[in-house]
Amino acid sequence: MKAVSRSVPRAPGALPLLGHLWPLWRDTLGFVAGLRATGELVRVDVGPMPVYFVTSAALANDIMVRRARSFEKGRLYDRMRPALGTGLATAPTELHRKHRRLMQPMFHTAKVAQYADAITEQARLLGESLEPGRTVPVLEVTTEFAISTLMATMFSVSTETGRHAASVVQRCMPVMFKYMLMRPLMPKALDRLPIPANRAFDSATAEMSEVIYRVIANARAQNAIDEPNLLSMLLAVRDADTGEAFTDEEIHNELLTLFVAGVETVASTLAWAFHELAGNPEAEERLLAEIDTVVGDRPVGFEDIPKLEQTRRVVDETMRLHAVTMLMRRTVEPVEIGGAMIPAGAEFGISLYGIHRDPGVFDHPTRFDPDRWLPERRAELPREAYLLFGTGARKCIGDTVALTELVITLATVLRTRRLRPVGKAPAEAVSAMPQPVGLTMRVEAR
Repeated sequence: MKAVSRSVPRAPGALPLLGHLWPLWRDTLGFVAGLRATGELVRVDVGPMPVYFVTSAALANDIMVRRARSFEKGRLYDRMRPALGTGLATAPTELHRKHRRLMQPMFHTAKVAQYADAITEQARLLGESLEPGRTVPVLEVTTEFAISTLMATMFSVSTETGRHAASVVQRCMPVMFKYMLMRPLMPKALDRLPIPANRAFDSATAEMSEVIYRVIANARAQNAIDEPNLLSMLLAVRDADTGEAFTDEEIHNELLTLFVAGVETVASTLAWAFHELAGNPEAEERLLAEIDTVVGDRPVGFEDIPKLEQTRRVVDETMRLHAVTMLMRRTVEPVEIGGAMIPAGAEFGISLYGIHRDPGVFDHPTRFDPDRWLPERRAELPREAYLLFGTGARKCIGDTVALTELVITLATVLRTRRLRPVGKAPAEAVSAMPQPVGLTMRVEAR
């Protein structure tokens, strides 16, 4: 690889041969959030390989929107592809464009409204399961909820095949999340070592893959193309130009991608929201007052979401403060970024976690402050500062579904329950989104 035309500052703390692997492994979140102090474009050495981290929303927008044609998915997705296949998250540009066009109607507002009843029912069950007086492991509870809700919107769980699939997903998804992010950052040779982490990850992904193929085969055998769920829509979709349908492998890859993208986003955000609200009584009281005014004693419906403005601000602020740890891109041609000419084949890292804690954009960036998303304050932020679901052509296709699920669930649960902290504050564990490890809360009736 040719040298960069101007010197890109190198992050401090590199070690011989290892580069920045040790600080990345020891404190991933602290490391990526601290890169902003070095500059907007910072070189991080992952062993012998340089990765150019952009630390501002403006440069992230350059990569994902303004100069998107100069980039493709990077190393992170190359290393995830053997486990996840070529779904929307990992697909090369042309395949992504084709599948996104075919799948976009499934995530239209009218379709999302159809999923809302299932989401509301799962949220009701979650609230009822939180019995007053109990002390609960919050992330475990929200992960089970997120999986159950995704299963309810993705395919029927009333059959024996569906129930078996639900149990496999409940067991395997947490294992996949535990090892998914750090694996691509490590040297590829380590993948082949028979260490416990590799065995656990490989076993979980293999079992997940097998059960998804079984569900697809069962749905095809029953000709289940008219049911109101994502699997039926994937079975029914046809390319308008060629008439081609998705293959079983393509459906498998998209379903697995939706699991990976949809479960952790909802589970972690809900858990963090309960924690942050408990520590911010004023924000919590305003949210509860809004729920009482908008919803009252009836179930939360899709039509309530635009009126639950404070609830949405709580969701947005929680996702800002505990944002996606890492995205990656690779240059397909020489491109100028941040005043430096970077050659083709260079890897770029984009930490939404770090970018959303930029003190040059967000006042008191580590403070939980839902009011920063009030219309008058949000208008003061750069347009590109809101990157909670990414941006550009690769923006998360399920953002509206996730926001719908988060708002409905918070409003449903907190209408009748309050969660109070027990013990010390949770630690942020590295995953696709930071997870609140050790978060235990006591349930109170409201």
